[in-house]
Amino acid sequence: MDRLLRIGEVSRRVAVKPFVLRYWETEFPMLRPVKSPRGQRRYRPEDVEVAMEIKRLLYDQGFTIAGARKHLKDNSAAAAGRGEPAARSRGPAAGSGDSPKRPYRARGIRALRQARDELRAILRLLEEDG
Repeated sequence: MDRLLRIGEVSRRVAVKPFVLRYWETEFPMLRPVKSPRGQRRYRPEDVEVAMEIKRLLYDQGFTIAGARKHLKDNSAAAAGRGEPAARSRGPAAGSGDSPKRPYRARGIRALRQARDELRAILRLLEEDG
């Protein structure tokens, strides 16, 4: 991937809607695609990598927007201080005290699954008695 990509192409690669990418641009200063003379966003390969990392932190690791922003900032600052490219971290280090927040939606889904399982158990009990 050595050419500039349009927002639609990046949205397909990262598997998020274009409006999500535009929102992330407002929240993450490290995600700054270049603008064409006509004002269209053009993403460089490093922008695509940042977008993929943001998605991983938010969707897979459960970070909040602020937590993901801080994590990316800290990782890029630490890597720059060592003269290395920013490493792709797999989340906070154990015992770092910087654990990601569980998104509200994930907690809700877990509660719904637990309620479903309990209702199935009650249904089994009723079917055995009846």
